[in-house]
Amino acid sequence: MTPADLSRTVLHAVRRAVDEDALRAPVPARVRVERTRPGGSGDYACAVALQLAGPAALPALEVARILRERVAAEPGVGRVEITGPGFLSFTLDAPAESDRAVLAAVREQGLAYGHGDALRDEIHQFHHAREVRAAVTAQAVFRLLVAQGARGRTTCEQAPDPDWVRLGVTVNAYGTPPTPLTEIRPVPAGATAGELLERLGPDAARWGLLRAAGHDRAALGPELLVQGEANPLFRVRYAHARARALTRGAAALGFTAEAAPYGESPAEPAAHGASPAAQAANAAPAPYDRAARPLLDLIADHPGVLLAGARHRAPDRVARQLEAVAHAFFDFHDSCPPLPAGDEKPSAAHRARLAIAEAAGTVLAGGLSLLGIRAPEHL
Repeated sequence: MTPADLSRTVLHAVRRAVDEDALRAPVPARVRVERTRPGGSGDYACAVALQLAGPAALPALEVARILRERVAAEPGVGRVEITGPGFLSFTLDAPAESDRAVLAAVREQGLAYGHGDALRDEIHQFHHAREVRAAVTAQAVFRLLVAQGARGRTTCEQAPDPDWVRLGVTVNAYGTPPTPLTEIRPVPAGATAGELLERLGPDAARWGLLRAAGHDRAALGPELLVQGEANPLFRVRYAHARARALTRGAAALGFTAEAAPYGESPAEPAAHGASPAAQAANAAPAPYDRAARPLLDLIADHPGVLLAGARHRAPDRVARQLEAVAHAFFDFHDSCPPLPAGDEKPSAAHRARLAIAEAAGTVLAGGLSLLGIRAPEHL
């Protein structure tokens, strides 16, 4: 069960409670499920009971009890606890199946993994100054909203700078709007588009303009061009390129990815005459349990990050998510190489690791695309 699946499951439980007259409250359009914070209980948590307590004229703990019994009966949910003033905490069954579902979703949806229709009924109009950071930010916010099903347009106070086109910026109209529009006004970049393009090029310029939160000053120095791990943009793009290289390397060795259950390594056919010890080692759990978990969690959380970035008009959240994925990818890659070394033969563990690495590469490419930045396959 993915986080999106769990959110729908909780929403379904609310509808059932209302339909059965156990709860008298309006059914929310969506239910937000978040990964449990450190020290918390379960895998995910939800505050829907606190949200519904007022309209239902019931204590939040009572609403939580009504929902707990309905959610706990759903497939894929192992345990539901009530914590604090009425939070629901969920422990999922069969994490292996949940991980398989996430990896399958990434493989099926490709660069569109994390896109959805949560904001399909929303229409936005953004207005910004004739300033490069405002223009690039408005365009990135627009991309994030469209990826979540919303519609919109952008306008500028004055005729757009011709150099904006090279940064992937388009403006639907310009001039003073007849009615007030939502304004995008980050801290100005302090340079023109032409200057940034000459110094940094389009990709590094966009990353520098979008990486910092809008209320912070953007870092637009030469460090954005450093080809080393100290440069977050290079690290993100190198992680993507490395993931693609792993796929090419696996193909040269004659194997492809397989989304084996997390923490399991499907047994390879035992070689004739293999010793009991060798057969036991062959069937043992895959040795990447701890190293895979942070990366798998980040991949599973990616749709929620994209939605939050759209809702809060914060492309910097997406940039930070990509940095975290790249960091976790290299930790996983170094601890559990997806490709066999030396005389080692490809195993089920290698195929499972490759599936995780490929999913990480897809998440990185999709996130960079939403920010308007290229994801080269070779660096």
